[in-house]
Amino acid sequence: MALELDDNGYLQNLEDWDEDAAHQLAQLESVQLTREHWELIELTRRYYAEFDYAPAMRPLVNWIKLEAGAEKGNSIYLHKLFPVSPARQLARVSGLPKPTKCLY
Repeated sequence: MALELDDNGYLQNLEDWDEDAAHQLAQLESVQLTREHWELIELTRRYYAEFDYAPAMRPLVNWIKLEAGAEKGNSIYLHKLFPVSPARQLARVSGLPKPTKCLY
């Protein structure tokens, strides 16, 4: 199924997101999803479900630190998995809208 994306590369319809969509979106980001990526995707989607917006970098790091521990809740770990822009790439792959305060 072809995904409908907005002008910034985010999923148009959040309900279209599923595991296959995540793989397609990750491919657009040049990311090969691993178990570690899926853990972050699940945490990011949970954040969105709780707060009704996709987190920018600082709230994302704090949330992951709170939910998964300091070894994963830091920018170095996030950049290893999503090297271009963790908050932006995670939001895209997770099927969420553009993070707040995201410039691109």
